[in-house]
Formats: sequence, C-alpha cells, structure tokens
Amino acid sequence: MTSETTTHSPEETIAFGRSLATELSPPLIVVLRGDLGAGKTTLVKGIAEGFGAARAEDVTSPTFTLVHEYRGPHTTLYHIDLYRIDTQRDLETLGLDDLLAPNCILLIEWGEKFPRLQRDQNVEITLERVGETDRRIQRTTR
Repeated sequence: MTSETTTHSPEETIAFGRSLATELSPPLIVVLRGDLGAGKTTLVKGIAEGFGAARAEDVTSPTFTLVHEYRGPHTTLYHIDLYRIDTQRDLETLGLDDLLAPNCILLIEWGEKFPRLQRDQNVEITLERVGETDRRIQRTTR
C-alpha cells in the first residue's frame, strides 16, 4: 500500500511526522530514503514527538554517532544513519538485530544501501525535494 503527501515547510514535515506516528506500531523497521537535505531527520523529529519520545528540537541527525535512542512512555525509537556505513561487516557491528524488540521502531536513513534491510523493512518512506521548502513524501507499507 502506497500513499503520498507534499509538505511546504519544515514545520509541516514535522507535523506530518507527528500524524504518521499514530499509524506506526512496534516492532517495525522503517527505511527512510532521500538525498542529503531531503528532510529525513526533520520527519523523524515529528515521529519522535508523536510517540512522546523527544521534542523536535532535541532530535538531531545521527550521521556521526550512527544511532540515537529516544525513549517514549510505550515505544523506543532508534534513529539510525547508515550514510557512512559501506560494508555488510560494518553494518553487523552496529547490532541492529539487538535493537528490534517488541516495543521498538528502527528509523533507518540510507537503509536502501543494504539488501537485507530492504528485504526486512516493514515501511519505506521516500522524501524528495520538489522546491526550496516543499517535500514530496511517499510511504509504502508491506
């Protein structure tokens, strides 16, 4: 099942993430696709707020730390950035399998680089820049 929406500002992208959180339930693997600057982390800001796991301003890109954990009252979110991970061996050292528990959602940026994550994902969200602040967001659920 695929759905699509367009947001016109970072605030709208965050608001969309908050509403999207109501449709996600753990355990899940969500692959976030999009070029650099497409709004993946901005969307995660809203998802984290929707789960009561973090305020939008507290969510940052995990580009250098690779994994950020946000604990909500009922759900733990792991925001993972694989941009700098290039090999299956490097991926395995992150221990992603250990993170996926009954109350957890893995939000994985650049997961499409790894066939296993493509195969195991439950949801794929693609963000595309269609203007200076406009983003087309397509969600595909398996």
